[in-house]
Amino acid sequence: QVQVVESGGGLVQAGGSLRLSCAASGSILDINDMDWYRQAPGKQRELVAHITRSGSTNYADSVKGRFTISRDNAKNTAYLQMNSLKPEDTAVYYCRITINAYTYYGQGTQVTVSS
Repeated sequence: QVQVVESGGGLVQAGGSLRLSCAASGSILDINDMDWYRQAPGKQRELVAHITRSGSTNYADSVKGRFTISRDNAKNTAYLQMNSLKPEDTAVYYCRITINAYTYYGQGTQVTVSS
């Protein structure tokens, strides 16, 4: 059994910052990839940031230069530092982890950016 829990969401003004955390627990040996997705009302879920176990990263064009993904393998935790937030960043943010061929999502954390 694997659990994924996101935290750190909230309400922030445009231009502000938030740091999301994703903690995985349970029957875990090694986590391969850790990703952050987001889903805004009426829109499809989209990949925001991706990090491999070795630390290679990829970002959606819309967040490049503003968001930074990182991870702590010893703690089975990933982070998403979000700076210069915009109203269009408002969404529920989900963490997804991959362990071998299996993927696990958390319940999500709401991020709301006011203009």
